Amino acid sequence: MYHTKTEFATARLPLILASASPHRKRLLEEAGIAFETILPDESAEDDRRFEESTEEYVRRLAFQKAKNVADRRECGIVIGCDTIVLCGEDVLEKPVDRADARRMIRQLRGQVHQVLSGLCLVMKDASREIQVLTETATTQLLMQPISDGELEAYLDTGIWQGKSGAFGYQDCTGWITILEGSESNVVGLPMEVLQRMLSP
Repeated sequence: MYHTKTEFATARLPLILASASPHRKRLLEEAGIAFETILPDESAEDDRRFEESTEEYVRRLAFQKAKNVADRRECGIVIGCDTIVLCGEDVLEKPVDRADARRMIRQLRGQVHQVLSGLCLVMKDASREIQVLTETATTQLLMQPISDGELEAYLDTGIWQGKSGAFGYQDCTGWITILEGSESNVVGLPMEVLQRMLSP
């Protein structure tokens, strides 16, 4: 049996972030939202499936993370989020090494691209009845046509590691301009969407 969104919003369930991202934690803290963190298992998510759209892909990964954590809790509202960078038809996820990061940034520089996040709330009350809500958020950006020297200096810092598209808007490089959409989405958690999903 599934509850309505309003019933869950008034239940005062604990809020749980299914992510190790320090940037997602910071966004929640800055919004004054009380939460705890529980990491999903590494096996919780899998690769993109045949004929799966990018929107379906990020929503599914967000759901898999949140559901994995919710299955280990008696009750709570679990936040799952997954973010990718989309340049044309190419999905750019986390680089595996420096060469992969270089390839991604060379592809992005001088180009308009999108940051796409899937956001999922898995809500479970004490009776273990659940509701699942999913949304997507898209932000359009432009990366400046940086030089090879600037690129290599950035790669030297190592701060590209673990970041979709091999860059972070919060790195203050000055290369990225947001053309349309949410800044918090680019950082890693679309707060406007999350607050709407959490509201009664």
